[in-house]
Amino acid sequence: MTASGTTTQEDAAHDTVEAAIRAQLAKALGGVRGIVEAAVPTVVFTVTWIATEQLKPSLMISIGVSVLLLLVRLAQRTTPQFVINSLIGIGIGAFFASRTGAAKDVFLPGILYNGAYAAAMVLSIAVRWPVVGFLIGSVTGDPTGWRQDPGIVRLCSRLTWLLVLPCLLRVVVQAPLYYADQVAALGIAKVVLGWPVQVAALAAMVWVLARGRTPMAQTSPTPGM
Repeated sequence: MTASGTTTQEDAAHDTVEAAIRAQLAKALGGVRGIVEAAVPTVVFTVTWIATEQLKPSLMISIGVSVLLLLVRLAQRTTPQFVINSLIGIGIGAFFASRTGAAKDVFLPGILYNGAYAAAMVLSIAVRWPVVGFLIGSVTGDPTGWRQDPGIVRLCSRLTWLLVLPCLLRVVVQAPLYYADQVAALGIAKVVLGWPVQVAALAAMVWVLARGRTPMAQTSPTPGM
């Protein structure tokens, strides 16, 4: 099937901007299994650290569990994307911590990532290129066409703010814990502020999306948006 044929089918399946964004968000989150797989390495590291207060065993067990989850995905021939993401995350954290010998540095890359990600999204809103708009472009096959409609730009800006807030919350909570050397609290905070907050943000986005029905082909401003 050609790319244009695929785009046509997607347009038919998602006849509104809201439906298209909901579908893309569901893919990005990875469902319940993807959420669990993202949280498991941090949970294992934190529990092992609390039990042993030893950096190397905590890292080895956490990475081992991630590799096991990856092998299960490969054996089931399902997408390993979310396991790989978590494995990369714990791998980068392990690199930082092994260089300094400080267990708290396992969490430093996540804090830096969330800070940079929040800054980039705020910038995208400020220049009227909100990142959520590119979800629409990925469905329509026109990466920038959505910018022709001020109503869609406003909608995507509101949704992008809902993605910014969890990132800011993680930085505000975790940064003081990092500087206070509270490793166990950092692990707990990362889990609590991970998928539960992400699901809450997604629920808020779904609520916003449920209020409107913006046609995919719309090119004029949407009243009341």
